[in-house]
Amino acid sequence: MSHAFRELLRKVGSGTHTSEPLTREEAAAATRMMLLQEATPAQIGAFMIAHRIRRPTGTELAGMLDAYETLGPRLQSIAAAHPVTVLSVPYDGRSRTAPLSPLLALLLATANCPVVSHGGDRMPTKEGEPLIDYWRGLGIDWSQLSLAQVQHVLESTGIGFLYLPSHFPLAHGLVPYREQIGKRPPLATMELLWSPYAGETHLVSGFVHPPTELMFQEAIALRGITHFTSVKGLEGSCDLPRERTAIIGLGAPTIGFERLTLHPRDYGFEGKNVALEATPTFVEAMLTVLAGQPSELMQSTLWNGGFYLWRCGSCRSLEAGIQEAKRLLTEGLVLQKLRDLQQAATPLQLAH
Repeated sequence: MSHAFRELLRKVGSGTHTSEPLTREEAAAATRMMLLQEATPAQIGAFMIAHRIRRPTGTELAGMLDAYETLGPRLQSIAAAHPVTVLSVPYDGRSRTAPLSPLLALLLATANCPVVSHGGDRMPTKEGEPLIDYWRGLGIDWSQLSLAQVQHVLESTGIGFLYLPSHFPLAHGLVPYREQIGKRPPLATMELLWSPYAGETHLVSGFVHPPTELMFQEAIALRGITHFTSVKGLEGSCDLPRERTAIIGLGAPTIGFERLTLHPRDYGFEGKNVALEATPTFVEAMLTVLAGQPSELMQSTLWNGGFYLWRCGSCRSLEAGIQEAKRLLTEGLVLQKLRDLQQAATPLQLAH
């Protein structure tokens, strides 16, 4: 048993009226002890559920991120025309709507806006299909690449993906607790702010509830992050919805924080969000989009791709971003990016 961890557990788990938030240093220490398994399983499970009940603060999230930075993997800085966009989505996947992250990564990288994502296998509590499986369907198995090989692929194609079980096994070691406590722990919130990239980044985080975005703002301010985007996206992801107004937070050194609301009907994209399908079926639908063929998934990709091309600095306006996304897809340039990615990754996969 860790006596040091027990004191931190007492602080967060002493009840509604007497519990106290951890300092940034204490949150970092608690996270390190959990990652290193210095705390016992009973202590880790108790901490996770007590911390969830009390809810984390932005200061605590900053401390947890400090621990991830200390113990976790880091992709090194690459030469790029734009900062690397880190697309952070819930690790436990989706249950209702189709994920756009792989298509957005390919589209942005085609426009010289590099993208890094991270995640693991099927994970509690939602147990949705993980992004790694969609990438496998597209011919890229990130789980077969070492961190150094992911670095090489990022440098050569502008796309990288960190796979928890092999690239951050310490964090993967905490996944069973999610199933055992039956709830997302605050770690699941913190992961939406984690950037496993050492260079200049544009952090994009999805959220569901407004208080979560407020925690995001506090944590990233403490961490010195000034270039970020927060999206009230589909199922907590970075994907802009088509059935409702998109609520977005914009952060940049020159503007501070600004609120942006986008109405899809104003741009001709109002409609139903694409429903989640079995992975093989959805992979085929993604390939149809990459072939430039019209579909509801293409409409969702253009709506999202146009926004992110503008937000990442590739286009001067949202309207120009939408037109550029359409051009890149219909002219086969995004499909060529997938082929370039396959060409870069396949020999590394086979050599694993």
